[in-house]
Amino acid sequence: MTVLTVPQGSAAPAAEPSPGPLPPRYDDQWIGGRWTASDADRRLVVTDPSTEAPLATVPAGTARDADLAVRAAAAAFPGWAATPVRERAALLRRVVEGLEHNAERFAQVITAEVGAPSRVALRVHVGLSIGMAGHCVETAASYGFEERVGHSLVVREAAGVAACITPWNTPLLLTVQKLLPALAAGCTVVHKPSELTPLHARLLAEVFAEADLPPGVVNMAVGTGDTLGAALVSHPLVDVVSLTGSTRAGRQVSALGADGVKRVHLELGGKNASLVLDDADLPAAVDATVDQVLFNTGQTCLQWSRLLVPRDRQDEAVELAGRAMDGYVTGDPRDPATDLGPLVSAAAHARVTDYIRRGASEGGARLVRGGTGRPPGLSAGYYVRPTIFADVDPLSTIGQEEIFGPVLCVIPYDDEDQAIRIVNGTRYGLHGAVWSGDDDRAERVARRFRTGLVDVNGGSFNPAAPFGGFKQSGIGRECGNAGLEAFLETKSMQLPQGGSQNQVVGPRLRATAPAAVRDQERNDG
Repeated sequence: MTVLTVPQGSAAPAAEPSPGPLPPRYDDQWIGGRWTASDADRRLVVTDPSTEAPLATVPAGTARDADLAVRAAAAAFPGWAATPVRERAALLRRVVEGLEHNAERFAQVITAEVGAPSRVALRVHVGLSIGMAGHCVETAASYGFEERVGHSLVVREAAGVAACITPWNTPLLLTVQKLLPALAAGCTVVHKPSELTPLHARLLAEVFAEADLPPGVVNMAVGTGDTLGAALVSHPLVDVVSLTGSTRAGRQVSALGADGVKRVHLELGGKNASLVLDDADLPAAVDATVDQVLFNTGQTCLQWSRLLVPRDRQDEAVELAGRAMDGYVTGDPRDPATDLGPLVSAAAHARVTDYIRRGASEGGARLVRGGTGRPPGLSAGYYVRPTIFADVDPLSTIGQEEIFGPVLCVIPYDDEDQAIRIVNGTRYGLHGAVWSGDDDRAERVARRFRTGLVDVNGGSFNPAAPFGGFKQSGIGRECGNAGLEAFLETKSMQLPQGGSQNQVVGPRLRATAPAAVRDQERNDG
């Protein structure tokens, strides 16, 4: 193990001497219950975003890796699907215990590869993952997989082999949110983590192995979306694809999956609004919005990146937001005092700073805090300054596009109807919030949001409730029963009703058909 407690793969010495310690080199993928050498001749570097130093190298997975992983999952599927739910749940409870036992190790890895501050990594990234995993298992344990509907027995069965493609921003949580329901449903899984943050997935593979899941039930392969991801999505033995990622990635996965008529679930981007009504507690609403927009350095699809306030209270809201941001410390994610770490990569840093530059130059919007350039005292790492724009045009670039960084756009409005038009006036529809001094009014306004999730006066996240988006924010739902059902197929078995007419077949079946059906057949004939 390294000092980061990153699980080791098959290490190889460097060909040339190095002035410093070499990062671990991994040459294998978790396939069929064992670490299997990849045939990749290209490598991916995993970088510490706080120092820009390499953490490890991993294989750039190939189509062969994808094929081996899918075939291992397909071979394991009949046995796993036939395992009684209570036995599957018992094995998955061991996975939850493994997450708990390795919480500190996961937190260290997430701090290293994501840049999440250490206390945020442990309490939120890992803590929420453990809670989500436990909830997924208990949801399956109490779920009604069979029901009688008249003379039919309706059963819900595992959909097959699931390809689960997960992102880098809250990697463990979003992995658990897919893998545990899929496994609880009886599916076998091939997991492709983001190539930016694959090290937590190696540790998770160890946890699955220690829980004694049968070989091939869980497989993990690292690689890029264009190569490994495309091979998984288009593989003929994959039945379900579940992706959390960008809207661009969602379009690509949808197109690839369509050729095989696969079930595709997409959790994509968001340009979420926090709407403060004229009777709301403005300081409380602004504080909550700033806290939410800065979580994970703004790198969440649920981020309330647009703050809508009555026009005559915009200046007050901007002052409150700036004061709130002043209370957050940006710096080394391993320092317990740090609230905001770096962005995940050089590409992410370039994208966010470009949005800040465009926001300041397009005209109309006022840059009132932050801007381009690193925060003071930080000469290395992918750090950005928490930023506030005021007087943002709802139709401007920064008012419409997902920035995925610690950037808050304050948008003034004149009346409630205009506010709702602004809230719903993007291509996204994932998350939102509404604040009012009257809970009933807040709920009425929340019903007008074209989003899959709305927080009403600070209502907290509920893992039992369906999670997903409208419009280009996605297709399908995760969490709770909906998250389990995403990996189930429905079968109806028409059972005998006790009379001889139920046994007839062929031409005689017409004699028992409803009159409307017989009439339609005569008309068609």
